[in-house]
Amino acid sequence: MCSDMNSGSDDLIERIAAHRIAGAIPREEIEWLATHGRLHRLETGEVLTSRAAGMVEGLFIVLSGQIALHVDRANGREKIMEWRGGDVTGMLPYSRLTVPLGDSSAEMASEIVVIRREDLPSLIRECHGFTSALVHVMVDRARHFTSSDLHADKMASLGKLSAGLAHELNNPASAIARSARLLHEAMTASENGSRALGSLALTSEQRAALDEVRSKAVQPAVQMVRSPIEQADREAEFEDWLLEHGADPEDAGPLAETGITLQMLDGLVRLLQGLELSAALRWLAAGCLTRQLADEIELAASRISNLVDAVKGFTHMDLNTTAGPVDVGEGLAQTLVLHSGKARAKAVSVRMTIESGLPRAQGLVGELNQIWSNLIDNALDAVGPSGNVAITATAEGHQLIVRVIDDGPGIPADIRGRIFDPFFTTKKVGQGTGLGLDIVKRIVQKHRGTIEVESQPGYTQFSVALPLASAPRQETRT
Repeated sequence: MCSDMNSGSDDLIERIAAHRIAGAIPREEIEWLATHGRLHRLETGEVLTSRAAGMVEGLFIVLSGQIALHVDRANGREKIMEWRGGDVTGMLPYSRLTVPLGDSSAEMASEIVVIRREDLPSLIRECHGFTSALVHVMVDRARHFTSSDLHADKMASLGKLSAGLAHELNNPASAIARSARLLHEAMTASENGSRALGSLALTSEQRAALDEVRSKAVQPAVQMVRSPIEQADREAEFEDWLLEHGADPEDAGPLAETGITLQMLDGLVRLLQGLELSAALRWLAAGCLTRQLADEIELAASRISNLVDAVKGFTHMDLNTTAGPVDVGEGLAQTLVLHSGKARAKAVSVRMTIESGLPRAQGLVGELNQIWSNLIDNALDAVGPSGNVAITATAEGHQLIVRVIDDGPGIPADIRGRIFDPFFTTKKVGQGTGLGLDIVKRIVQKHRGTIEVESQPGYTQFSVALPLASAPRQETRT
């Protein structure tokens, strides 16, 4: 790993005494560190600890140089922490750290004092001042890692949602542009049809019959939803009818989209013939197409508006990030909207059931939505094409329970106990940070809740229990 140098010398004692953290402890503790520590020199680029290698060798007192910790994340290798002369890293007293979170290496020539992990129990007994100082270091390190991991998970989630939203927004935006372009042509055709029909001086009976058919054409869309094949067959029938009566077959599409029937058109034939019938049908078709395009623009614009509302609700960016009563049902619905594109792409059936009158949970909206986003995204990843995902929210006692269930292959028993570990992932390199479920668990615990998982082939359920906003608050110990 690195080259050993003489330890226990007066020079090493003085160097430790000049250390920012270790220098503030009693002299006898400094001497203990010099006696039990090994002085090592790291060359630039040399690895101190490696996640692949496993266990951390011990506690490292950095005397000089610079050491950095890098971890692999979805967007590549990232430096999340660094230590310089005067810092302490590695295995700390009372720490539960067993495997390095990433790879630590020297960014410049560095010197460190290594206290072996087997000597840490003796350090705790003999060096009370240094142990106390290291506890503060451990708390600061945990806070930094938590903040860094939360940020990384949020950025990873944002990247996924951004890609999905770009696709989701592009579809209605393209529809608006296409319909607006066609609307100009349809309006011109409608104006020409109106002028041609007006020049024919129809009788009151003819106008009444035409107005009756037109009223059917401009009514809201037909309640019955036709399949593409059924619609194609209907257009073919209208095209045949138009050809048979000497009218323009191009009008078949717009007319077939309405509630007009061939029987209604047969009624017009009894009153309109030749140029009168052709002009009337052209006017009807142009009017139908204009309204259809306007409806498409309105529908696409509403889709964009709904997506924007879902994003605002999901991030809760229009409200203060303070804890309070949270409408979990609304948060789940908004989260599902943002993942709907992914579900459609895999033809996944997603069913959500929210208990009527569901009480509110106590918490931070943005953080709770981060839980739902991770769990729903994982469920969609787990199932195959045409799979099924179910989401339920119910009140049980003083808790609100959210369950996310999928019919994927399940979580193997040998790794089930590790899925909440930081940086553990079963996804391919670059597809997962290994932080999602770790972050979920942290947020759940922060909200005084619990998370459990049940899994077997064909069935996996994540259950999140949160206290209700009206539930009596219980003291928690840390």
